[in-house]
Amino acid sequence: MAFATGPISIQGLSRGNDQRNPSVVALGGGHGLYASLSALRRLTTDLTAVVTVADDGGSSGRLRGSFDVLPPGDLRMALAALCDDNDWGRTWRDVMQHRFESDANQDEPLNGHAVGNLLILALWELLDNPVAGLRWAGALLGARGQVLPMSTVPLSIHGEVLESDESDSLVRRRIDGQAKLARAGSGGLVTNVHLEPSDAPACSEALESIELADWVILGPGSWYTSVLPHLLLPDMRQAIASTTAKKLLTMNLSMETEETTGMDAAAHLEVLGRYAPDVTFDAIIADESKIHNRQRFELAAQKLGARVFFSTVGVSDGRAVHDPLRLAAAYHEVFTAIGS
Repeated sequence: MAFATGPISIQGLSRGNDQRNPSVVALGGGHGLYASLSALRRLTTDLTAVVTVADDGGSSGRLRGSFDVLPPGDLRMALAALCDDNDWGRTWRDVMQHRFESDANQDEPLNGHAVGNLLILALWELLDNPVAGLRWAGALLGARGQVLPMSTVPLSIHGEVLESDESDSLVRRRIDGQAKLARAGSGGLVTNVHLEPSDAPACSEALESIELADWVILGPGSWYTSVLPHLLLPDMRQAIASTTAKKLLTMNLSMETEETTGMDAAAHLEVLGRYAPDVTFDAIIADESKIHNRQRFELAAQKLGARVFFSTVGVSDGRAVHDPLRLAAAYHEVFTAIGS
Protein backbone atom coordinates (compact mmCIF):
# COMPACT_ATOMS: atom_id res chain seq x y z
CA MET A 1 0.00 0.00 0.00
CA ALA A 2 1.52 3.32 -1.05
CA PHE A 3 -0.14 6.50 0.18
CA ALA A 4 1.66 8.98 -2.07
CA THR A 5 1.92 9.12 -5.84
CA GLY A 6 3.75 11.03 -8.54
CA PRO A 7 7.31 11.37 -9.80
CA ILE A 8 10.02 12.98 -7.73
CA SER A 9 13.34 14.50 -8.71
CA ILE A 10 16.65 14.65 -6.87
CA GLN A 11 19.74 16.38 -8.21
CA GLY A 12 19.04 15.52 -11.82
CA LEU A 13 17.41 12.15 -11.14
CA SER A 14 13.73 11.97 -12.00
CA ARG A 15 11.12 9.32 -12.47
CA GLY A 16 8.77 10.38 -15.24
CA ASN A 17 5.53 8.73 -16.35
CA ASP A 18 7.40 6.96 -19.17
CA GLN A 19 9.62 5.13 -16.67
CA ARG A 20 8.76 2.17 -14.53
CA ASN A 21 7.99 2.64 -10.86
CA PRO A 22 9.79 -0.39 -9.42
CA SER A 23 8.28 -2.39 -6.61
CA VAL A 24 10.94 -2.39 -3.90
CA VAL A 25 11.10 -4.30 -0.61
CA ALA A 26 13.71 -3.05 1.88
CA LEU A 27 14.75 -5.37 4.70
CA GLY A 28 16.50 -4.36 7.90
CA GLY A 29 15.98 -2.45 11.10
CA GLY A 30 17.00 0.61 13.08
CA HIS A 31 19.16 3.36 11.62
CA GLY A 32 20.30 1.27 8.66
CA LEU A 33 16.78 0.69 7.38
CA TYR A 34 15.98 4.35 8.05
CA ALA A 35 18.85 5.25 5.70
CA SER A 36 17.77 2.95 2.87
CA LEU A 37 14.11 4.00 3.11
CA SER A 38 15.02 7.69 3.17
CA ALA A 39 16.81 7.13 -0.15
CA LEU A 40 14.35 4.73 -1.77
CA ARG A 41 11.25 6.84 -1.18
CA ARG A 42 12.83 9.37 -3.54
CA LEU A 43 12.88 6.77 -6.33
CA THR A 44 9.63 4.84 -6.08
CA THR A 45 6.14 5.04 -4.65
CA ASP A 46 5.82 1.24 -4.47
CA LEU A 47 7.92 0.66 -1.38
CA THR A 48 7.62 -1.86 1.45
CA ALA A 49 9.76 -2.00 4.58
CA VAL A 50 10.12 -5.38 6.30
CA VAL A 51 11.45 -4.82 9.81
CA THR A 52 13.18 -7.04 12.37
CA VAL A 53 11.24 -7.68 15.59
CA ALA A 54 13.90 -8.98 17.98
CA ASP A 55 14.73 -5.70 19.76
CA ASP A 56 14.69 -6.05 23.54
CA GLY A 57 16.34 -2.82 24.68
CA GLY A 58 15.20 0.66 25.62
CA SER A 59 11.61 1.77 25.15
CA SER A 60 10.88 -1.15 22.82
CA GLY A 61 12.11 -3.69 25.33
CA ARG A 62 10.06 -2.16 28.14
CA LEU A 63 6.85 -2.13 26.08
CA ARG A 64 7.51 -5.61 24.77
CA GLY A 65 7.95 -6.93 28.29
CA SER A 66 4.96 -5.10 29.78
CA PHE A 67 2.41 -5.68 27.02
CA ASP A 68 3.66 -8.84 25.24
CA VAL A 69 3.75 -7.08 21.85
CA LEU A 70 6.20 -6.75 19.00
CA PRO A 71 8.97 -4.28 19.83
CA PRO A 72 7.73 -1.10 18.11
CA GLY A 73 10.94 0.96 17.91
CA ASP A 74 12.38 -0.19 14.58
CA LEU A 75 8.88 -0.18 13.06
CA ARG A 76 8.46 3.42 14.25
CA MET A 77 11.76 4.45 12.69
CA ALA A 78 10.77 2.90 9.36
CA LEU A 79 7.48 4.83 9.38
CA ALA A 80 9.34 8.05 10.21
CA ALA A 81 11.74 7.46 7.30
CA LEU A 82 8.79 7.20 4.91
CA CYS A 83 7.35 10.59 5.90
CA ASP A 84 7.27 13.12 3.09
CA ASP A 85 9.41 16.26 2.90
CA ASN A 86 6.55 18.67 3.51
CA ASP A 87 5.24 20.35 6.67
CA TRP A 88 2.88 17.45 7.44
CA GLY A 89 5.53 14.80 6.92
CA ARG A 90 8.30 16.59 8.78
CA THR A 91 6.02 17.40 11.72
CA TRP A 92 4.75 13.84 12.11
CA ARG A 93 8.25 12.45 11.63
CA ASP A 94 9.46 14.59 14.53
CA VAL A 95 6.43 13.67 16.66
CA MET A 96 6.99 9.95 16.07
CA GLN A 97 10.67 10.25 17.00
CA HIS A 98 10.16 12.52 20.03
CA ARG A 99 11.19 10.96 23.34
CA PHE A 100 9.89 12.00 26.73
CA GLU A 101 12.63 13.05 29.14
CA SER A 102 11.93 14.52 32.58
CA ASP A 103 14.91 16.11 34.29
CA ALA A 104 12.76 16.82 37.34
CA ASN A 105 11.75 13.19 37.86
CA GLN A 106 14.14 10.50 36.69
CA ASP A 107 11.65 7.82 37.76
CA GLU A 108 8.89 9.20 35.52
CA PRO A 109 7.41 6.13 33.72
CA LEU A 110 7.30 7.99 30.39
CA ASN A 111 11.02 8.70 30.46
CA GLY A 112 12.74 7.24 27.41
CA HIS A 113 9.57 6.32 25.58
CA ALA A 114 9.14 7.59 22.02
CA VAL A 115 5.74 9.00 21.11
CA GLY A 116 5.60 6.80 18.02
CA ASN A 117 6.11 3.65 20.10
CA LEU A 118 3.10 4.56 22.24
CA LEU A 119 0.98 5.45 19.21
CA ILE A 120 1.75 2.11 17.55
CA LEU A 121 1.00 0.27 20.81
CA ALA A 122 -2.38 2.03 21.06
CA LEU A 123 -3.30 1.06 17.50
CA TRP A 124 -2.31 -2.55 18.16
CA GLU A 125 -4.48 -2.68 21.27
CA LEU A 126 -7.45 -1.13 19.45
CA LEU A 127 -7.20 -3.23 16.29
CA ASP A 128 -5.66 -6.42 17.70
CA ASN A 129 -3.70 -6.76 14.45
CA PRO A 130 -0.08 -5.59 14.10
CA VAL A 131 -0.22 -5.20 10.32
CA ALA A 132 -3.47 -3.22 10.39
CA GLY A 133 -2.11 -1.01 13.16
CA LEU A 134 0.97 -0.15 11.13
CA ARG A 135 -1.15 0.62 8.07
CA TRP A 136 -3.25 3.06 10.07
CA ALA A 137 -0.10 4.69 11.44
CA GLY A 138 1.26 4.99 7.91
CA ALA A 139 -1.96 6.57 6.70
CA LEU A 140 -1.83 9.15 9.49
CA LEU A 141 1.76 10.05 8.59
CA GLY A 142 1.16 10.09 4.84
CA ALA A 143 3.93 7.50 4.52
CA ARG A 144 5.36 6.82 1.06
CA GLY A 145 4.92 3.07 1.37
CA GLN A 146 4.03 0.43 3.90
CA VAL A 147 5.81 -0.99 6.94
CA LEU A 148 5.52 -4.67 7.88
CA PRO A 149 7.03 -6.74 10.69
CA MET A 150 9.32 -9.62 9.75
CA SER A 151 7.19 -11.87 11.96
CA THR A 152 3.88 -11.35 13.75
CA VAL A 153 5.34 -12.74 16.99
CA PRO A 154 8.18 -11.20 19.02
CA LEU A 155 11.52 -12.88 18.36
CA SER A 156 14.61 -13.30 20.49
CA ILE A 157 18.09 -13.41 19.02
CA HIS A 158 20.93 -15.37 20.56
CA GLY A 159 24.53 -16.15 19.77
CA GLU A 160 27.85 -17.22 21.16
CA VAL A 161 31.15 -15.40 21.50
CA LEU A 162 34.49 -17.13 21.13
CA GLU A 163 36.87 -15.49 23.56
CA SER A 164 40.05 -16.27 25.43
CA ASP A 165 39.95 -17.25 29.09
CA GLU A 166 42.70 -16.64 31.67
CA SER A 167 44.77 -19.51 30.26
CA ASP A 168 44.43 -18.19 26.68
CA SER A 169 42.16 -21.09 25.75
CA LEU A 170 39.17 -20.35 23.52
CA VAL A 171 35.84 -20.69 25.30
CA ARG A 172 32.27 -20.14 24.14
CA ARG A 173 30.01 -17.74 25.99
CA ARG A 174 26.28 -17.62 25.21
CA ILE A 175 24.77 -14.19 24.53
CA ASP A 176 21.02 -13.74 24.93
CA GLY A 177 19.08 -10.84 23.45
CA GLN A 178 19.54 -8.20 20.78
CA ALA A 179 20.82 -5.49 23.11
CA LYS A 180 23.64 -7.69 24.45
CA LEU A 181 24.48 -9.28 21.10
CA ALA A 182 24.85 -5.83 19.56
CA ARG A 183 27.85 -5.25 21.87
CA ALA A 184 29.19 -8.81 21.97
CA GLY A 185 31.70 -8.58 19.13
CA SER A 186 33.99 -6.33 21.13
CA GLY A 187 34.72 -9.31 23.39
CA GLY A 188 35.41 -11.91 20.71
CA LEU A 189 34.15 -13.55 17.53
CA VAL A 190 30.36 -13.86 17.31
CA THR A 191 29.13 -17.30 16.21
CA ASN A 192 26.03 -19.51 16.19
CA VAL A 193 23.56 -16.64 15.83
CA HIS A 194 19.96 -17.88 15.82
CA LEU A 195 16.40 -16.80 16.47
CA GLU A 196 13.94 -18.15 18.98
CA PRO A 197 11.38 -19.47 18.45
CA SER A 198 13.18 -21.07 15.50
CA ASP A 199 9.89 -21.98 13.81
CA ALA A 200 8.24 -18.57 14.22
CA PRO A 201 5.92 -17.64 11.37
CA ALA A 202 7.00 -14.95 8.94
CA CYS A 203 4.49 -12.18 8.27
CA SER A 204 2.42 -13.41 5.30
CA GLU A 205 2.12 -9.91 3.83
CA ALA A 206 5.90 -9.56 3.95
CA LEU A 207 6.37 -12.88 2.14
CA GLU A 208 3.91 -11.81 -0.54
CA SER A 209 5.67 -8.47 -1.00
CA ILE A 210 9.01 -10.22 -1.49
CA GLU A 211 7.48 -12.63 -4.00
CA LEU A 212 5.98 -9.81 -6.09
CA ALA A 213 8.85 -7.30 -5.84
CA ASP A 214 11.10 -6.08 -8.62
CA TRP A 215 13.91 -5.44 -6.12
CA VAL A 216 14.68 -6.80 -2.66
CA ILE A 217 17.25 -4.72 -0.76
CA LEU A 218 19.03 -5.91 2.37
CA GLY A 219 21.08 -3.59 4.57
CA PRO A 220 22.71 -1.43 5.67
CA GLY A 221 22.46 -1.97 9.40
CA SER A 222 23.83 -3.80 12.41
CA TRP A 223 25.05 -6.96 10.72
CA TYR A 224 24.06 -9.62 13.23
CA THR A 225 20.97 -7.97 14.73
CA SER A 226 19.36 -6.06 11.82
CA VAL A 227 20.64 -7.60 8.57
CA LEU A 228 21.23 -11.29 9.32
CA PRO A 229 17.88 -11.97 11.13
CA HIS A 230 15.99 -11.82 7.82
CA LEU A 231 18.06 -14.78 6.67
CA LEU A 232 17.63 -16.69 9.93
CA LEU A 233 13.83 -16.95 9.83
CA PRO A 234 13.19 -20.04 7.64
CA ASP A 235 10.15 -18.79 5.71
CA MET A 236 11.74 -15.41 5.13
CA ARG A 237 15.02 -16.90 3.94
CA GLN A 238 13.15 -19.19 1.54
CA ALA A 239 11.16 -16.27 0.17
CA ILE A 240 14.33 -14.23 -0.41
CA ALA A 241 16.10 -17.18 -2.02
CA SER A 242 13.24 -18.06 -4.37
CA THR A 243 11.90 -14.64 -5.41
CA THR A 244 12.35 -13.60 -9.03
CA ALA A 245 13.19 -10.09 -7.82
CA LYS A 246 16.67 -8.70 -8.23
CA LYS A 247 18.51 -8.67 -4.90
CA LEU A 248 20.80 -5.89 -3.73
CA LEU A 249 22.95 -5.69 -0.62
CA THR A 250 23.92 -2.31 0.84
CA MET A 251 27.17 -2.34 2.82
CA ASN A 252 27.76 -0.40 6.00
CA LEU A 253 30.05 2.60 6.15
CA SER A 254 31.69 1.40 9.36
CA MET A 255 32.97 -2.17 9.67
CA GLU A 256 34.37 -1.77 13.18
CA THR A 257 31.22 -1.90 15.29
CA GLU A 258 30.76 -3.54 18.69
CA GLU A 259 29.10 -6.44 16.86
CA THR A 260 31.77 -6.92 14.24
CA THR A 261 35.11 -5.98 15.79
CA GLY A 262 37.98 -7.29 13.66
CA MET A 263 35.77 -8.07 10.64
CA ASP A 264 36.57 -6.45 7.29
CA ALA A 265 34.00 -5.90 4.54
CA ALA A 266 34.66 -9.29 2.95
CA ALA A 267 34.06 -11.02 6.29
CA HIS A 268 30.64 -9.36 6.43
CA LEU A 269 29.77 -11.02 3.12
CA GLU A 270 31.15 -14.34 4.29
CA VAL A 271 28.78 -14.26 7.28
CA LEU A 272 25.78 -14.11 4.95
CA GLY A 273 27.18 -16.93 2.84
CA ARG A 274 27.62 -19.17 5.89
CA TYR A 275 24.16 -18.63 7.35
CA ALA A 276 22.23 -18.56 4.07
CA PRO A 277 24.19 -20.37 1.34
CA ASP A 278 21.06 -20.59 -0.80
CA VAL A 279 20.68 -16.78 -1.02
CA THR A 280 22.52 -14.96 -3.78
CA PHE A 281 22.63 -11.30 -4.71
CA ASP A 282 22.67 -9.49 -8.04
CA ALA A 283 24.41 -6.35 -6.80
CA ILE A 284 26.26 -4.91 -3.84
CA ILE A 285 26.66 -1.19 -3.15
CA ALA A 286 29.81 -0.25 -1.26
CA ASP A 287 31.72 2.94 -0.58
CA GLU A 288 35.21 2.23 -1.93
CA SER A 289 36.82 4.38 0.76
CA LYS A 290 35.59 1.87 3.36
CA ILE A 291 36.91 -1.20 1.51
CA HIS A 292 40.55 -1.72 2.52
CA ASN A 293 41.13 -4.85 0.44
CA ARG A 294 39.21 -4.44 -2.79
CA GLN A 295 40.36 -7.71 -4.34
CA ARG A 296 39.31 -9.78 -1.32
CA PHE A 297 35.98 -7.97 -1.16
CA GLU A 298 35.20 -8.48 -4.85
CA LEU A 299 36.05 -12.18 -4.55
CA ALA A 300 33.65 -12.53 -1.60
CA ALA A 301 30.97 -10.70 -3.60
CA GLN A 302 31.55 -13.00 -6.56
CA LYS A 303 30.87 -16.00 -4.32
CA LEU A 304 27.45 -14.46 -3.57
CA GLY A 305 26.84 -14.00 -7.30
CA ALA A 306 26.97 -10.24 -7.04
CA ARG A 307 28.36 -7.41 -9.12
CA VAL A 308 29.90 -4.66 -6.97
CA PHE A 309 28.95 -1.01 -7.50
CA PHE A 310 31.35 1.38 -5.79
CA SER A 311 29.86 4.75 -4.95
CA THR A 312 30.37 7.57 -2.47
CA VAL A 313 27.27 7.28 -0.31
CA GLY A 314 28.32 8.81 3.02
CA VAL A 315 27.63 12.31 4.29
CA SER A 316 30.22 14.89 3.30
CA ASP A 317 31.60 15.49 6.81
CA GLY A 318 33.11 12.01 6.96
CA ARG A 319 30.79 10.47 9.53
CA ALA A 320 29.77 6.84 8.95
CA VAL A 321 26.25 7.91 8.00
CA HIS A 322 24.58 7.36 4.62
CA ASP A 323 23.51 10.49 2.76
CA PRO A 324 19.95 9.95 1.45
CA LEU A 325 20.55 11.72 -1.88
CA ARG A 326 23.87 10.01 -2.56
CA LEU A 327 22.42 6.63 -1.63
CA ALA A 328 19.40 7.28 -3.84
CA ALA A 329 21.76 8.06 -6.73
CA ALA A 330 23.61 4.80 -6.09
CA TYR A 331 20.36 2.82 -6.05
CA HIS A 332 19.29 4.55 -9.26
CA GLU A 333 22.58 3.58 -10.91
CA VAL A 334 22.09 -0.08 -9.99
CA PHE A 335 18.44 -0.12 -11.07
CA THR A 336 19.45 1.34 -14.44
CA ALA A 337 22.46 -0.90 -14.97
CA ILE A 338 20.81 -4.18 -14.04
CA GLY A 339 17.12 -3.55 -14.65
CA SER A 340 14.31 -5.65 -13.23
